[in-house]
Amino acid sequence: MDANVAGNVPAPPADAAGKRHLRVLLAGPRGFCAGVDRAIRIVEEALRRYGAPVYVRHEIVHNRYVVEQLEQKGAIFVDELSEVPPGAQVVFSAHGVAKSVTEDAVLRRLTTLDATCPLVSKVHREAERHHAAGRHILMIGHAGHPEVEGTMGQLPPGEMTLIEDEADVASFTPPAGAKLAFITQTTLSVDDTAALVSALRTRFPAIEGPRSEDICYATTNRQAAVKAIAHDSDLVLVIGSPNSSNSQRLREVAERSGAPRAILIPRAEKLDWSVLEGVATLGVTAGASAPELLVDELLTHLSSHYALDVEERQVTQEDVVFRLPAALTP
Repeated sequence: MDANVAGNVPAPPADAAGKRHLRVLLAGPRGFCAGVDRAIRIVEEALRRYGAPVYVRHEIVHNRYVVEQLEQKGAIFVDELSEVPPGAQVVFSAHGVAKSVTEDAVLRRLTTLDATCPLVSKVHREAERHHAAGRHILMIGHAGHPEVEGTMGQLPPGEMTLIEDEADVASFTPPAGAKLAFITQTTLSVDDTAALVSALRTRFPAIEGPRSEDICYATTNRQAAVKAIAHDSDLVLVIGSPNSSNSQRLREVAERSGAPRAILIPRAEKLDWSVLEGVATLGVTAGASAPELLVDELLTHLSSHYALDVEERQVTQEDVVFRLPAALTP
């Protein structure tokens, strides 16, 4: 259904200034999670302690605004360690890195700080545990995502198989006599992952897995929050970068949960005003790597055109905090 005619809702009356009323439903929780906050603080604290430049391998988190703000403070983002001068400070991104990257840093005599999200590190340890027990590991995730590359790089080549969809489950042939285990990327759709896990357990009843799937608390909470606003929204705007897995999943979940349309935008200035034609209720959320100030920016942007009636729907409160690495603590 087109967002412009969603629900055939008549346009609300204008206010005294001539602005049309727009109801805004804010999903809560939204925006930064503890792992993202920790990763950014690691770069900022490294800059404070050691001075600029501090090198960061890959985007510290998948958000261009965050990256640009850190660049202004003196961070230099690189694709490969070969771009980092010998002896320099380098931070590994929140997505985690393969063991080969860590080993390369040692050979190049680089001083490293690991900003890998502790929940991603937990998946790394699970993979090592299953490998030590002689199990072949199936990783549910998206090919090419840095977290997947980092996790699969914890083990020798061939010891882990990537599963992206049910076709992969059906076509997978286990190594002869192998015991199996599965792990998952932390930023997947909760519902999609549950379906894949069910397919794996149906085909391989003895497969080992985590007590609960590896999808992180923040991903789960943000998807539950967008579900709580989707069915009442004519359109849902998700603030996040196109390369952000958790943001893309929020857009998909919104549409599957009743929103006639959901759009991902990096920030307010990229909003195409035409998508709001005929929209009476707008849902708003933000991916786990998008700061709250981008939500505030969007509301300010909207208020220049509409009289806003803002309601927040909070499905849970979050109080998780991850400590900085020992090298950066007093």
